[in-house]
This record gives sequence, structure tokens and C-alpha cells, in this order.
Amino acid sequence: MLSLKEVRTRIASVKSTQQITSAMKMVAASKLRKAQKAILQMRPFAARLKVILQDLTASLNFADDSSVFTEQREPNKVLLILVSSNRGLCGAFNANVIKAANNLIETKYNNQYQDGNLSLITIGKKVSEFYGNRNFNIIEVYDHIFDKLTFESVSLIAEKLMNFFAEKEYDRIEVVYNKFKNAATQILSTEQYLPIKPVEEEKKYGEDIKVDYIFEPSKEEVIQDLIPKSLKIQLYNIMLESFAAEHGARMTAMHLATDNAQELIKNLNLTYNKARQAAITNEILEIVSGAEALKG
Repeated sequence: MLSLKEVRTRIASVKSTQQITSAMKMVAASKLRKAQKAILQMRPFAARLKVILQDLTASLNFADDSSVFTEQREPNKVLLILVSSNRGLCGAFNANVIKAANNLIETKYNNQYQDGNLSLITIGKKVSEFYGNRNFNIIEVYDHIFDKLTFESVSLIAEKLMNFFAEKEYDRIEVVYNKFKNAATQILSTEQYLPIKPVEEEKKYGEDIKVDYIFEPSKEEVIQDLIPKSLKIQLYNIMLESFAAEHGARMTAMHLATDNAQELIKNLNLTYNKARQAAITNEILEIVSGAEALKG
């Protein structure tokens, strides 16, 4: 059984930890409000632009060369973009991304990996450190992106991805990240970034409806301008989703840690009181026994 001094030391240590986790919870909550506001403002615009892009690509003949970004090729060379956080203490946020990426590589792209045709772009120190210490081809690392997340910085990454695909360095580009639902829930998502998937009209409209557009200016000019812009917005939206999800996961983890510390303090106080009562009882017994011995 622990001595009274050891129990007091543990109580003080847990209280100190509780103060730290409580402070981190408040910091994460403050950052979450800002990140949540940004993603809620971006979602309607990104979703509507995606619908417009789908409608536009649905009107294209995918056999022609209207846009290189709609060209469906055999995925001989694959690029995976893995998005995590720069810091830990956010529960299973980063572990889930790594687990999903490993599963994707082992099941869907195992042949490409074995042939050396699988490459990674890591965004966030946690995935960079994990895959950097293993036998993976990491072509770009963007650990700094979340230090100051802006549309301009994300656009530069999107332009590189579009160039990779346009120059046929990669036949398919997919993104693995956490999507923000609420402070307590993150949805692990894997999305195909390039090539743009053709719309399945039956699923979208409930019946076989052919989308027909009148283009002004020409179809080629509209496609040339809209698709790259939409791809930049999509990637920026993904970064905002992951950023908000990270702070939500960290706030939840710190909230649980604070509650666990409070419960541990309660149990330690109970242990301390029991040990103190036992010590007092022993002292009384010793005094009574001494008094009885003197009487004898």
C-alpha cells in the first residue's frame, strides 16, 4: 500500500496534469470555433461548385480532349495525398489516417506499391514521420501548411497536382483525410482527386436525363477556367475539413483527459483518507496498548 507522502505526491501530479489538459481543451475550443466558422462558410460554395463541375463534365464527351483532367487512364502510377496534423494529443485522429492509407495501399494499390509506382505527398508531421521512416516514396512534404492555412498556399499544391496529372506522371491521385462533422465526430474519407469522375446521371437525377448546356464563351474556354479553379477549391475545402476535425478531436481528447484526471483525483483522495484513518487507528491502538501495559 502506498504511503501518505506517495499518495499526496500523486494527487499533486494529477492535479497539475488536469490543469494542463483543461487549458489545452480551452485553447482547442477557441481554435475550433474559428476553424468551424471557416469550413461552414466554405462548404456551400465548394459543394455548389462541385455540382456545377459535375454537370459540366457530364456534358462532355470523355473520349475527346476537351479537358486533360477528365481523362480516365489505367492507374499504373498512383499518388496518394495523406493529410494529418502536426501535433498529437488528438485521440485517434492521426492513427485513423495512417490505418486507412495502409489499408488502401495493401488492398487497392498493392501492385503499384510492389512495382515502385506508388508515391506519397504528406501534409502534416505525423504522417510525414510515420512514412518517412518506412520504405515509401515521398515526393513532397507540406508540414508547414497548417501554420498559416490560406487559399493561396493550397492553390500552389493544387497546381502541382494538376501538372503531375496533365503531364501523365501519375494516372490517379487520391486524398485520405478526416472530414469534420462535429466536435466529437470526424469522418475518415478517401476521395479521388484526379481524374474527375464522370457523373452517373441515373444516381444523380433519379432517371436518365442528359445534361445539355449552352456555353458562352466556348466550351473549351469555360472548361479551361472552371475545372482548375474547382480543383483548387476542392483541395482547400479538404484542408479546412481536416483542420477543423483536428481541433475538434483535440478538444474532445482533452475534455476526456480532464474528466479522467478528476476521477483519478477522487480515487486518490479516497485512498489517502483510508490510509490516514488506518494510520490514526494504529496510533490509537499503540497508545491504548502502552497504557494497558503500564497499568499491568
